[in-house]
Amino acid sequence: MMKPRHRRLLFAALGLLAVGAIIALVMNAFRSNLVFFYTPSQVAAHEAPQGRSFRIGGLVQEGSVTREGLRVHFVISDGNQQVPVSFDGALPDLFKEGKGVVAQGQLQGTQFMAREVLAKHDENYMPPEAADALQRSQQARERAAQSMKEGRP
Repeated sequence: MMKPRHRRLLFAALGLLAVGAIIALVMNAFRSNLVFFYTPSQVAAHEAPQGRSFRIGGLVQEGSVTREGLRVHFVISDGNQQVPVSFDGALPDLFKEGKGVVAQGQLQGTQFMAREVLAKHDENYMPPEAADALQRSQQARERAAQSMKEGRP
């Protein structure tokens, strides 16, 4: 027969083990549902994961939208790089060329296969990550233009 002290230690150890298992399961579920945001420049630099879901955002490139039945092809750009996107389904009403968009899906080679497409919901909104990427791209183009004007390479 076990002494009361050993029994308490056994219950405490089993309790800690159960709590640890629950925490591990919750953390695993959280990690598998976490979806990161990438810009087209980051995707082109191979920073985005292959075979794992993520979000990509930028502007829908003018003249890039084509339709094949329910399948829609378009290009997302951050001003520096472009990523072709394919989506099966109905696009949001606010989806338009030249406007902000965020797509969620997976990269297959160089093609982004979107499962969900979100368009900006009013004239002033753009996802903060996409707005930052576009602003950095614009600043880089302005610096390059200034360097060219000043005769620097």
